[in-house]
Amino acid sequence: MSILKSFFHGKTVNCLGLLVFFLCCPGCFGTAGDSVKKIKESGKLTVITDNNPSCFYYYREARAGFEYDLAKAFADYLGVDLEIVTPGWSRLFESLENGNGDLIAAGLTRTPAREKLADFSEEYLAVQQHVVVHKNNRVIKKIGDLQGRKIHIRKGTSYHERLMEMKNDGLDITLVPHEEVPTEELLRQVAEKEIGVTVADSNIALLNRRYYPDLKLAFPIEEQQSLGWAVKKGNRSLLEEINRFFKEIEADGSLGSIYQKYYANAEIFDYVDLKKYHQRLDTRLPRYRKLIQKMARKYGFDWRLIAAVIYQESHFDPGARSPTGVVGLMQLTRDTAEEVGVSNRRDPRQSITGGVKYLKKLYDKYTEAQDPDRMLITLASYNIGRGHVLDARRIAEKRGLNPDSWSALEQVLPLLRFSKYYKKTRYGYCRGTEPVRYVRRILTYYDILKREVITVK
Repeated sequence: MSILKSFFHGKTVNCLGLLVFFLCCPGCFGTAGDSVKKIKESGKLTVITDNNPSCFYYYREARAGFEYDLAKAFADYLGVDLEIVTPGWSRLFESLENGNGDLIAAGLTRTPAREKLADFSEEYLAVQQHVVVHKNNRVIKKIGDLQGRKIHIRKGTSYHERLMEMKNDGLDITLVPHEEVPTEELLRQVAEKEIGVTVADSNIALLNRRYYPDLKLAFPIEEQQSLGWAVKKGNRSLLEEINRFFKEIEADGSLGSIYQKYYANAEIFDYVDLKKYHQRLDTRLPRYRKLIQKMARKYGFDWRLIAAVIYQESHFDPGARSPTGVVGLMQLTRDTAEEVGVSNRRDPRQSITGGVKYLKKLYDKYTEAQDPDRMLITLASYNIGRGHVLDARRIAEKRGLNPDSWSALEQVLPLLRFSKYYKKTRYGYCRGTEPVRYVRRILTYYDILKREVITVK
């Protein structure tokens, strides 16, 4: 609009000047839909991102990552194929400017410096920068404690930008910027005491605390900030389409589902439990790993998910017995054991074989649900019984929610604790918060195990 105001400031309009203006600045008027139209006509959306565990990676030869899933959803929204380009973190904006992609989706914080390079979408996730140290560090508790310290950060990040501001304001710190070293790697180095201090966005720091329980988020160094997708300066039509897309997936719950897939309950942290889990992955899991892999393969499951279920049930202890009388690695009831042909519930081979077989029987009953929802509903059924899950599904339908969506059942299952709801159901009272916690813990254990096979290409 500033160009328009200067152009029409005089009372007399120079027609030749106007003609030149329209020819030289076709993007300033009536172009809504042009760049989107080109994408649709080409049948391809090219997204620039970074190859790391927070954006885009390969899991079991399949593409994955929070930003990848969002980009795939946007490509589907446009009705086109998705192509991923990973030029390297330091070349994201250069790649966009050179026309190597339509947009950047790489967990970028909107900062004044970056907004000079590209136009940003509206917020799709809020984050906050935190100083991260080893949990045994008792010295660094506030910004003043950073005086004289060496801080390792990924070069070109918003953390780098913020720390430079703090340094210019008089904070005596030494910055060690790392070229093309993911923040996740620097967090690992802090956890293993290879370096003392780093900085990371809250979503990345909280998630990596699962993998490295010795990490501690000491304090924030910035106000809450927005993550956004970036498009080339002046590409209003694509920017508007992205904003419409974000509003739509927030309204229909898709954004929440993608977030839950990668960051579910990252803020919930039990140091003792996770530390013990990491230890038992080394000391106990190896005894059962081959059998778990064999049975998971037979029934079409990811063996790491089955291992996570077994840990949640018994901590890999074949002699485990609950107060309710369920026994063994997969905590089978007598009735379930008989149903799947298990004669000795304490026998690891029988327990794993029978437990995975039973999971498959439950899974096959939810044919209308799509994964990952289908699997999560199956896990809840394994925990509290299919009957209570059916009751919750009926309540979800009555409340206008999708009974095939795990996010809907997460809301509804806890209602089964109250007589107002369970007295109208077939299977009655249920400790409905229990399956929600159960599934969340399994997802955390599963996520840690998946880390073994996250690859970059």
